[in-house]
Parts: sequence; structure tokens; C-alpha cells
Amino acid sequence: MVYFVGAGTGAADLITVRGMRLLGQADVVIYAGSLVNPELLAYAGEGCEVHNSAKLTLGEVIELICRAEAEGKTTVRLHTGEPSIYGAVREQMDELEQRGIPYESCPGVSACFGAAASLNLEYTLPGVSQSLVITRMEGRTKVPEKESIESFAAHQASMAIYLSAGMAEELSRRLIAGGYREDTPAALVYKATWPEEEAYLCTVGTLHQTSVEHGITSTALILVGDVIAHQNYGKSRLYAPDFSTGFRAAKCGGAEQG
Repeated sequence: MVYFVGAGTGAADLITVRGMRLLGQADVVIYAGSLVNPELLAYAGEGCEVHNSAKLTLGEVIELICRAEAEGKTTVRLHTGEPSIYGAVREQMDELEQRGIPYESCPGVSACFGAAASLNLEYTLPGVSQSLVITRMEGRTKVPEKESIESFAAHQASMAIYLSAGMAEELSRRLIAGGYREDTPAALVYKATWPEEEAYLCTVGTLHQTSVEHGITSTALILVGDVIAHQNYGKSRLYAPDFSTGFRAAKCGGAEQG
């Protein structure tokens, strides 16, 4: 059996309880060594066989899994963050399906949520934004033209932009071209929740300057949107005294309204 496990945002204690238990049960762990905190390997049991996939091709990863399966072993494929986001897991799953190897997924906490926790942000403030766009700049992996930075920027929703810190100057230009103001709040978060985390508040117009000043060109997340300033937002209706829910009747001046 193969388990695709999300390692979480970086801190060793931000993996899920299920993910931690699966690591403890694994006979073989194949982890994304370029991005996964190696402290997580301490959850693996004694005698567990550990492989760093940063040094392997897809074919070599599948070969390791097939060998473990033939020997009746349990494999954990440990991916950074939440595997369903930029995890390159689907291609591995397809290979396993072709070979009749069963697998399951265990979710993790993605970097955008770790960054929000580090900055105490809420991405969906009433009256400011009710949507979060998760995207990236085009690099070696192409981005569909209909998903351009400009097209998403036109909505002026909250954005979490992955894999783009090394292109901050172009990103800033494209965000502004798409509709964000130059003074729109932004944040650059390096290795969110890791011990060496760095987080800097800036604006869309000063993104590049901020990345240069602090030497951040990789392993960083860029957040954009007025929610970062957490100002001029409406309060949630859920907790309003005049709002009824299935658990609480509306109240007015201390008296319940039936």
C-alpha cells in the first residue's frame, strides 16, 4: 500500500495526526528532500528505509515503490505542504494505477495557510474579498493563457502566488497591469512556519525591491490583497445579534426574537 502524505507547511508539528501515524507505520519513506523538513523523518519507525526524491527521476521513484510493494511493505510518499497543490502527484498515481498498486492520500496544510497563520491573516474579510486565488507565474511549467496573472488580478481578490519569488519584478508589473493598485498591500513570506521563516509586509509596487533587499528569490510565497491590511471590512453576520441560525435565535436589546 502507498500513502501520499502532505508534510504540512514546514514546522515539524504541523503535519496532520494521520500523516504522523502513517509515517510511524511506514516501511519505506520517499520524501521530497528539497522542500520537506527533515525533522519529520523522526516520526518514521526504527529501521524504516528512507529515500530523498530530490535526487530521483519519476521512473526511479516508481521503481522504489514497486520494489516495496513486491516485498509487502507500506510506502509513504511524503510531499511538501498539501500534495494536491503543485505536488506532481497525479502522474505518480497514474503510474501506480497502471501497475495495479493501491494508494490513498492524506492531506496536509499548504504554505498559503501557514503564511496566513504567521501573519494572523483572514483571506476572506466581508466587504473586502470573499475569494482566494492560488496561482503561480509561468516557469518551466506552463500556465494556461486563460489563467494569466492579469486575468486573476482583474478580480482584485486575495491571491497566494507560489513559485514566483524569483520573478517578483515581472509579477509586480503584471499584477498592476491586471488591476491592482501599486499601493495594494502584499507580503513576501520565506519558508512559512519553518524555524528560519522570514516575513515582510510591502505593497504590489515594492515587491521586487523587498525581495532584493532581503535576498529572497526562492522558497517563498507572495500574498496580495487588501485583506493583508485588515481594515475597512464588515463584521460577519454569523455572530450578529439580529441574525438567527439553527443554533441560536436572533436577539434584540437582550431579548430573543422567536
